[in-house]
Amino acid sequence: MNTMQLDNKVIIVTGSSRGIGKETALLLAAHGAKVVINHSNSEADAQATVDEISQLGGTALAIKADVSQREEAALLFDGTIAVYGQVDVLVNNAGVMVSKKLKDNTQEDFNRQFDVNVRGIFNMLQEADSKLADHGNIINFSSSTVKLMFPTYALYSASKAAVEQMTRVFSKEIGRGISVNALAPGATETELFMTGKSQETMDKLSAMNAFNRLAKPIDIARVVLFLASDASKWISGQVIGANGALV
Repeated sequence: MNTMQLDNKVIIVTGSSRGIGKETALLLAAHGAKVVINHSNSEADAQATVDEISQLGGTALAIKADVSQREEAALLFDGTIAVYGQVDVLVNNAGVMVSKKLKDNTQEDFNRQFDVNVRGIFNMLQEADSKLADHGNIINFSSSTVKLMFPTYALYSASKAAVEQMTRVFSKEIGRGISVNALAPGATETELFMTGKSQETMDKLSAMNAFNRLAKPIDIARVVLFLASDASKWISGQVIGANGALV
C-alpha cells in the first residue's frame, strides 16, 4: 500500500486558487483526495483550478470565504462537511505579504498581514478543534523568513512567527489523534512572489540556498502531500523548513 495515497480524504486548502496553494491542491487531488479550493476574491481562478482537477479525473469544489472573518471560516468548514460529510486535512495556506521597512508600514499594512496570516489561521484552528475528523492532519504555512533577518520583512515574519507558536501549542491541545505542523518554504517562484522583483534580486535569493535556484511550487506541494498523508503521522508540533538549506 502506498502510504502517500490520500484516497477519499477530504482536504481544505485555503488560498488555493493560485500559486503554492493551487499546486498543492492539484497534487493532493492527483493522490486521491477530495479537495476544497478556497479563495476570498478570485472566483475565476478558483473555478479554473476545480476544472483542471476534474479534467484530470479528480474531485474538487470551490468555496469562497475570507478566513480572517470568523463566520466565513465557519462557513468554509460547514460547507465542506455539507458536501463531503467530513474534513480530514486542513492546509492553512492563505496569506498576504507586504514588504516594506518597519518604519514605512501603515496601520493598514499591519492589520492586513495579521488579520489574514494570524487571525485567519486562528479562526480555522478554532473550527478544526471540533470539526476536523479524528486522526486528521493540519498543516499551517509559515515562512523561512522567520529565521532570517531580511530587511522589509519585519511584520510578515512576525506574523509567521505567531503561526509557528500557535502550531506548537495547538498540537498539544487538540488531541483526537490529530497531528499539527507548520511548513516554512523559502523563496518560491510564484506570480505573487516574482512580481516587482528584479533578476538581480532573484539571482541573489537563488544563491542563498544550496541548490542555486528558487523553489518551484511543486517542491513545496510535495512536502504538504507527505504531511497530509498517514506517512507523517508521528511528526507533530514541528516546523518543517522546505528551503534547500537556505536556513
